[in-house]
This record gives sequence, C-alpha cells and structure tokens, in this order.
Amino acid sequence: MRDDRTDPPAGSAHGRTGPPVLARHGEALDLFTDRVRAVRDDQWKAPTPCTDWTVRDLVNHLVSEQLWVPPLVRDGATVDDVGDTFDGDLLGSDPVAAWETAAAASRAAFRAPRALDRAVHLSFGETPATFYCGQMTTDLVVHAWDLSRAIGADETLPGDLVDFAAREIEPYAAELAKSGLFDPPLEPPPGADAQIGTRFAPA
Repeated sequence: MRDDRTDPPAGSAHGRTGPPVLARHGEALDLFTDRVRAVRDDQWKAPTPCTDWTVRDLVNHLVSEQLWVPPLVRDGATVDDVGDTFDGDLLGSDPVAAWETAAAASRAAFRAPRALDRAVHLSFGETPATFYCGQMTTDLVVHAWDLSRAIGADETLPGDLVDFAAREIEPYAAELAKSGLFDPPLEPPPGADAQIGTRFAPA
C-alpha cells in the first residue's frame, strides 16, 4: 500500500511538519472514526467519490494504511519486510471494530517516545517519520471528506485540518497532479473557503 505515495521533493515538505503533527494526526483519526461509526449497515456497498471504491473499500484502505504504521515506525521494517501482510479484506464481519483497532495501533506507534525522531523506509526511500505522519494525516483528512459524501454526513471539515493538509500538499501538489491518482484540479468559485479552494478531485 505504500506505492501510492508520491516522492517528496528534496528539502521541501520535511521541514513543514513538526511536533504539532501529532495533534493533527489524532484529530484526523478522530474525525475519520466519527464518520466510520456513522456508516449504516446498508451503506457499506455504496459508491464513494473514489470511483473504484465502495464505502467498504475506502474504509479497508484506511485500515490498511494505519496497520502499516507500527511496523514502519516502531519496528523499523521496510516495505519489502511487510510485503502483502495488509492486502485484501481487513474488515471482516465488524468493519467499525477493525477500523478502531487499526487507528489505535497507528496512534500509539506515532506517539511512542522519540517516534518522530526516527526515519521510516517507504517505497521511495528513507524518510523522516514526521513527513510520514504528515502524509498519513493528510490522507485521513481527504478520505474523511470522501466518506462523508458517500454516507450523506456533514462534509465540512475542521479548519485546522484543512489548513494542515493544504500546507502538507502544497510543496508537491504539481507532482500529485501528474501522478494519475487525481482528476484535474477544480476551479473554486469566487470567495471559496480553504476547503473548497484546495480540494482535489479523485480519479
């Protein structure tokens, strides 16, 4: 699951993410947890703005993302070490419990003593754990909007999380646009707030 990450530009985004990233990461986990708990039994097969994913697929993706954190951050594992451990269906018969377990593991790994002082081995090489935490936070924020729209929940995201995600993405937004993972950026209407003004359209 790490191969969908875009290489960070040299010397750019790393310096933008400091210790406050833990607060934003925790808030993003809480936001996504709130949305997962709001999914009705009849909505797990519903479509999402991520056109290839149902609600269940989307939540499964985020569960997988969180389960990668302990081996990479805590254990110093590489992508090859983890391999396909977290591929396939991870939700089982209780998707909410699967999400909550994975979210707790991710939170604990990033908050362990000196965890953010470490480097992690991602698909594009050794990277500061702060940058990885920032990427994970941004991923949670973006997909919280996707899940909100899919289930008819409030799509308005907390302003501090929107601002954080925008700052994280800004240094490599052009590379994201060329990755094929997103549709062309949408032109925001005049007077749009930060959330609308920075929205990427998923491919």
